Amino acid sequence: MQKSRVGSKGELFPPKEIREKLGLKAYTRVIYKVEDGRLIVEPVPSIEEILKEPTFVEVNLEEFHKFRKELSQKAET
Repeated sequence: MQKSRVGSKGELFPPKEIREKLGLKAYTRVIYKVEDGRLIVEPVPSIEEILKEPTFVEVNLEEFHKFRKELSQKAET
C-alpha cells in the first residue's frame, strides 16, 4: 500500500509505481468509480482495446424471431 495526498484543488497524485502499473501517462483519461466507500480509478480503454474484446449478446429464440420478423418487415418497405 502506498500513500499520497490530495492537492489543494482536489487533484489526485498517484505514486509513479501505480501510474506505471496502470499505464497512466500525462493526460491519460481515466474513469472514477466509488464502490463500498473506495475510489476505483481505471484508464479509459482505447477503441482498439474495446474492439479486441469479444462481445456476447444473450437473446432467447422468441426474441430472435421477433427481431427477425421486424427486420423483414422493414426490408419490404
